[in-house]
Amino acid sequence: MKMTKFPLIAALYLIAHSMGAAAQTADELVKKHVDAMGGLDNWKKVNTTLITGNLNLGGKEFPVSITTLNKKGYRLEFTINGMSNYTIVTPDNGWMYMPIQGQTKAEAMPAEEVKQEQDNLDVAMDALIDYKAKGNKVTYLGKDEVEGTECYKLKVTHSTGKEETDFLDVGTYYCIRTVEKTTANGKEEESISNLSNFQKLPEGVVFPMSIESDGAPITLKTIEINKPVDESIFKPNEVKK
Repeated sequence: MKMTKFPLIAALYLIAHSMGAAAQTADELVKKHVDAMGGLDNWKKVNTTLITGNLNLGGKEFPVSITTLNKKGYRLEFTINGMSNYTIVTPDNGWMYMPIQGQTKAEAMPAEEVKQEQDNLDVAMDALIDYKAKGNKVTYLGKDEVEGTECYKLKVTHSTGKEETDFLDVGTYYCIRTVEKTTANGKEEESISNLSNFQKLPEGVVFPMSIESDGAPITLKTIEINKPVDESIFKPNEVKK
């Protein structure tokens, strides 16, 4: 039987319509999420964040600090047994210094790893906030559950090519879980972060004060917005001037 043009055109129309509806749904969900996190206008005013907290390892807590200068520099530092360890990321370079792993000096990250870590330069720590300006793409994948909580499931493809899946609580639109896929040493790895205890700061933006990534929970204690940052901290200690 010869297929007439009408059923074919109708089928193409339905496919195009459903794809458009899915894209619109993704944008609607992202907007509700951004509004829940304090709104795009408030986030655009944030240029630096200075965060302190505690890292829990094996039931023991260790001080941790995270300093971010939007799009320019990121430094995570934590102290264990009196030894200061840090990770630094800039748009072009990255270093790690982990004396707890036997390192005696900072080591440069491979270029591919620096590329994968570029999202750390985002003061919002959120791939969905102003995602189009960041060059990210978002796709709605339907609903799912995270430990009994119904969630909207969004796939985010970063401008760097890295992929993550975000789970938005249907009641609050907070992202309560992210699943990231990264490539290290030629191998694809998956990292899961659970986010909770969301709090609004005086500046109007919202942060998750509890972050658990791969069994290493971090509890945030203080978050300072738009405090001056000395850019020399984004160089390894031994090359600071």
